[in-house]
Formats: sequence, C-alpha cells, structure tokens
Amino acid sequence: MTDARWLTVLTTTDTEAKAKALASGAVEARLAACAQISGPVTSVYRWQGAIETAEEWQVLLKTAADRYDALESHLASAHDYETPEIIATPVVGGSAEYLAWLTDETRA
Repeated sequence: MTDARWLTVLTTTDTEAKAKALASGAVEARLAACAQISGPVTSVYRWQGAIETAEEWQVLLKTAADRYDALESHLASAHDYETPEIIATPVVGGSAEYLAWLTDETRA
C-alpha cells in the first residue's frame, strides 16, 4: 500500500459508544497503539442515490504499516456499517520516541 512505516487510519460510526468500542478493540488487539475519538461531526454524503446528512463520531487510529491489513479486517468485521469508511494516510515523519512507542505497542 505505501512505503510509510506508520499510518493513521480513519473510520466513522454513528454513536460515541460504537466509536469507543472500535477504538478499544483495536488497541486491545494491538492493531493500533492509540485511537482518538472526535465528535459529533456532521457528515454529508451520497448513499444509494440520495444525499444524506448524519451525525457521526470519527475514530483516528495510529498504527504500524505492517499491521494495516489486520486492522482493516478487524474494523470491517467489528463495524455495523454496510460500507464502513476505512482510510489510511501515511505518516511521513514524527518524533523518534513517539514512533518507536507506536511500533512497540503494535507488537504482541
């Protein structure tokens, strides 16, 4: 997917409780070192031919790139959306200490 060694991965869901469950499940499974929840946010999107507006919570997960496939699989199976948003963005830099911690926390 990318040459980056670390990623931020974004997903959204329709309740704060579901956002917390997605975040804690990924961190507990060591698929992400940390997750931040923001919300509510207003999402406007096209779904099945109609423009929709919904209140959602964003979950931003920090992970090592080699854990992405497992994290994506986990999010897809834990999510209740038919087509969940799962978007990965490469981290091109950061403090050495934080990135080392991120790598360590995504290991068994």
